[in-house]
Amino acid sequence: MYNIKTINKISPVGLEKLFELKCNVGAEVENPDGIIIRSSDMHSFVPNPELLGVARAGAGYNNIPIEDFAEQGIVVFNSPGANAEAVKEQTLCSLVMASRDVVSSIDWVKSISDQGDKIPELVEKHKANFAGPELMGKTIGVLGLGATGAMVANACLAIDMNVIGYDPFVSVEAAWRLSREVVRADDLSEIFRKCDYISINIPYNENTHHLLNEKAFSMMRDGVRIINESRAEVVDDDAMLAALESGKVGKYITDFPNKKILTGKNVIALPHLGACTPESEDRCAEMAAHQLYDYLKNGNIINSVNLPNAKLERMGVCRLCVIHHNVPGMINRILDLITAKNINVEHMINKPRGKYAYTMIDLGDVIGEDVADSIRDISDVLRVRVL
Repeated sequence: MYNIKTINKISPVGLEKLFELKCNVGAEVENPDGIIIRSSDMHSFVPNPELLGVARAGAGYNNIPIEDFAEQGIVVFNSPGANAEAVKEQTLCSLVMASRDVVSSIDWVKSISDQGDKIPELVEKHKANFAGPELMGKTIGVLGLGATGAMVANACLAIDMNVIGYDPFVSVEAAWRLSREVVRADDLSEIFRKCDYISINIPYNENTHHLLNEKAFSMMRDGVRIINESRAEVVDDDAMLAALESGKVGKYITDFPNKKILTGKNVIALPHLGACTPESEDRCAEMAAHQLYDYLKNGNIINSVNLPNAKLERMGVCRLCVIHHNVPGMINRILDLITAKNINVEHMINKPRGKYAYTMIDLGDVIGEDVADSIRDISDVLRVRVL
């Protein structure tokens, strides 16, 4: 029914439903209606005119030019929450590694493998070199209380940590998941001043670029331990290296290594393993496939990162979907063209998001291509579909 191209290796479990629905799915698909992607860079990708949507099988989307695609009427989806359990578990692992000198202790034990019967004695003699504080009773600040951040916050409460959360844009859904024992910070400085540990679980965008910078580090407690499961660019590497050197930051655990940060002392860098579980990959692919198919077939937009979310139960015999700039008078102009053909509107929804808007209209009769083309000719209309 639809041509869907896969970029990167996508879990077959997640794609199974698309095959059941008779979609043409695969890496070699040409002129796709939709694309499912993981981490490949699409910033130089030239979309074909038929492309309607791109679904990211994962939460991060900085590998996709979401603004450029919005201007072309291409919806970009992500899969929030599908990998939250995997990232939460790695964050807990990272908290332990940030406290106990686990990595160095393992390396040291390997270094004495040739000492034979002396090994037990050496272990008892040197184990204190790798000691570290317990997590219980310490205070952790969780930056971002979305699907992953909320799970991290709740898990830290379960191991008897004190939890302060910061998220000025927390959703109602996330708030329902969050324990009432999480203390709400009014601003970032409260997290920086009060916390022994900081877990970064926020999306990367222009507003979060280098959120942890020299000024932020200056407000933190000496020896603070930081876990980054967000993106490398949320942290200013130069400022982090200076903070590590001075002891302001006691340990930095990051899932995003690069040549600069790997030169720092007390850095533990993981190879972007946060969502690397088979269960997570299955859930992400399944969510991405479902959202993409629902948009292609019904026009519903769920978990878009560049255009408004809108869902409408189908009524009538025909559905008109219009992506356009959020400008005054647009809906009236569209409706004027429909009513001029003496067609009833059965149901409709219009949702704005910044400078964009999305309108779905269910009609009592099928509109012709002449009406659709007239709507396409309206200034500020980006995409028109008749379903």
